[in-house]
Amino acid sequence: MTQPFGSYQNEIYLQGYGGKLPPFTTDATKLEASAEKILEPGPFSYVAGAAGSGATARANREAFDRWRIVPRMLTDATQRDLSTTVLGTRLPAPVLLAPVGVQSIVHADAESATARAAASLGLPFVLSTASSTTIEDVATASGDGPRWFQLYWPDDPDVCASILARAKKAGFTTLVLTLDTWTLAWRPADLDQAYLPFLQGEGVAIGLSDPVFRARLEKTPEEDRPSAILRWVLMVTGTDKSWDRLSFLREHWDGPIVLKGIQHVDDARRAADAGMDGIVVSNHGGRQVDGAIGALEALPGIASAVGDQLDVLFDSGVRTGADVIKALALGAKAVLLGRPWVYGLAHGGEAGVVHVLRSLLADLDLTLGLSGHRSIAELSPRSLQRS
Repeated sequence: MTQPFGSYQNEIYLQGYGGKLPPFTTDATKLEASAEKILEPGPFSYVAGAAGSGATARANREAFDRWRIVPRMLTDATQRDLSTTVLGTRLPAPVLLAPVGVQSIVHADAESATARAAASLGLPFVLSTASSTTIEDVATASGDGPRWFQLYWPDDPDVCASILARAKKAGFTTLVLTLDTWTLAWRPADLDQAYLPFLQGEGVAIGLSDPVFRARLEKTPEEDRPSAILRWVLMVTGTDKSWDRLSFLREHWDGPIVLKGIQHVDDARRAADAGMDGIVVSNHGGRQVDGAIGALEALPGIASAVGDQLDVLFDSGVRTGADVIKALALGAKAVLLGRPWVYGLAHGGEAGVVHVLRSLLADLDLTLGLSGHRSIAELSPRSLQRS
């Protein structure tokens, strides 16, 4: 029998008895400040920054604070089961690693380190199209670990089909289409430094390694890298799509398809009507629309409307085990964790990501039990109270 996730707490205390402290903080709310001390200003701001004034990023955290867990006693919660199944993927806990691009700006091992860390815990790694590492190399790093692929939809249909075919061949089982980032928002933290990592050749590995994309170029990326980068960036940004275009993805992907960025009940219903398998209730961590609602505010209504028709996932603002419990209680089947593990990658590569993930899972496990629940299946809106 595997050790419960909460045992990481005992492991840390026992190591402390021998004079060894954790590699960096176990407090997810302090990771950002810690990472700022070790990252260059451009990369840090790119990861931590938000759209406009940052109002939406703040709203994400405020939305969590408006819900409070109501603990119950004497529920025989000594042993707990965090496992679940999402879109055919059996998970040891309801946590996935959200798609985050250009990981090379925070650590040289980039997505390969993250993939290994996720696989070691049996958690799905959602690979971003804006990866600094090729699809094939990430698949190798993942080994037998579960892996999903996130798509920024290229304007060229043949290039898009080629990338999807590569992901499928490499063992990625679920496609996550990001809807809310067809162009970059106004992000002052990046603009003030004129910092866009793609133009520096970061986060373009998937495009520049694609054979169909390469065939479109007059010169190979090795011969004229700036021109290849610019063409790729223009191909995956600047053009919004429409609902009727989703049929193209169905033609080129035979696994589950998830739409990421849903914040309105009507869009959730349209996703269900379009035959999508899942959605992610998300505002991209506050990176796209300034002054928008906190993502958690949208979750209950959306889950109530379509939760019996497709799998509802959640991201934006998740930091602690309590956050995960709140999202699950309000209707999510699982959450996607973003910035915290990226900060872990910055601190220590693969080991840093593992530390952040094990800390979150231990927090989730212990908080679940101490609030009187033996499994995540027992969570419901009755587990919470609006503050």
